[in-house]
Amino acid sequence: MVLMVGSSSVFSQKKGYTIDITVKGLKDTTIILGHYLGKSMYPDDTIQLDKSGKGVFKDKTTLGQGLYIVYLPDGKYFELLMGTDQEFSIYNDTLDLVKNLNITGSPDNTLFADFQRFMLQKRDQMEEMQKNYAAATDDKEKEKIKTAIQELGKERITKINSTVKENPTLFASTFLKATLETDVPESIQHDQEKAYQYYKKHYFDNFDLSDVRLMLTPLYEDKMLHYLDKVLIQIPDTLILEIDKIIDASQIDSSLFRYVLITLFNKYGKSNIMGMDAVQVHIAEKYYIPYATWSTPEFIKELKERVAILNPILLGKKAPDVQLRYIPTDHFKAAENDTALKRHPHAGEFFNISDIQADFTVLLFWEATCSHCKTAVPELHKLYQDSLKAMNVKVIAVSTLFGEDGKEKWIDFVNSHKLYDWINAWNPYDYQFKIIYDVRTTPQIFILNKNKEIIGKKLGPEDIVGLIEAYKKHFKNE
Repeated sequence: MVLMVGSSSVFSQKKGYTIDITVKGLKDTTIILGHYLGKSMYPDDTIQLDKSGKGVFKDKTTLGQGLYIVYLPDGKYFELLMGTDQEFSIYNDTLDLVKNLNITGSPDNTLFADFQRFMLQKRDQMEEMQKNYAAATDDKEKEKIKTAIQELGKERITKINSTVKENPTLFASTFLKATLETDVPESIQHDQEKAYQYYKKHYFDNFDLSDVRLMLTPLYEDKMLHYLDKVLIQIPDTLILEIDKIIDASQIDSSLFRYVLITLFNKYGKSNIMGMDAVQVHIAEKYYIPYATWSTPEFIKELKERVAILNPILLGKKAPDVQLRYIPTDHFKAAENDTALKRHPHAGEFFNISDIQADFTVLLFWEATCSHCKTAVPELHKLYQDSLKAMNVKVIAVSTLFGEDGKEKWIDFVNSHKLYDWINAWNPYDYQFKIIYDVRTTPQIFILNKNKEIIGKKLGPEDIVGLIEAYKKHFKNE
């Protein structure tokens, strides 16, 4: 991959902007000019309006092109587009900030203000139609109003298409086109699979992922995340393929690349969905570690260490073999009222995870002092007795508490809940298995197949049977 990291077209260009503004209804007050980045607004300039409501936003550095906001007192605001023309005049009136918006010297904003007024008119019509629909008692009348509402929606699309056709070079056209949804042909709408494949293939037809101007609008993040979360099947390999396409498109501009990469890196780094750590690792290895020049060496070092931990425990990988000490049921029972035996650290015998022979193995990491474990572990034990045992599933229940105090708490919990007939295990003084399996919170559950490959993780007890049955069905049908 060749990363294009030339100078950004969004920020820090030397030409400047001059925006004269008059807001009727305001005087001697502060207003703010800011831009969007995702769903957040960042201020660029602040001015004080005079007693006539006049002021000037001005600087020697050109503003990035995108969607901007003028914030007024009391939370009121109006939006405008920032294109290549950054010397223009704004007139507005607080009585109605959409109807009264008038911008001269900026063709982008002439179109945009016109479209906003158009949409305000259609919104009023829509609200009236919806009231009429709710009040209608005749089915024919309801159907008539419903059709009119649908036609009103089409008017917006027609308006945007005509604007784009007549003004193909303006940013306003690019912005409005980017708000359009993918139009699935009527001829295939009845076929769910064909309609989905068409929608997926043409999802970005109206939206240019490489257009850095769209980054400074709420559209980019919404469009990208909706595609990843709602359009794509949530399978790591599928997501990785499409994420590569999105990131590759962003590489045309350094600021766009940084924004997209950070957004996706954070998204999948925080995900608790099973398998999404594979996406996090892919983004880190392919893009973040080699190309995130804005990060500190310390962060990159920590990220490399994190990737090294996650890589061996991704879905499909063979579970790392670790040594544990098995404590037999007799010891738990004998130690119940014997404090010395309860605290004795060397009971039982060592074994490796690979020694366990079963169609499936549930690897449970838990601790007796964990509030969630106090509910989940007895629940899993009951599931083991009722269902899993008959499915030739073995459970290795690993206590993550260490030392004599840890053993005492573990013994008490096992005895009080009679958690006897599965494999109770721990390691008295070696906590390396916690690092290897990334056990930072408990409980943690891994599902292994007969070959000790990881087929499930980040599950609750209620998910285990369903996952195993789905796995068996999948391989039966292959």
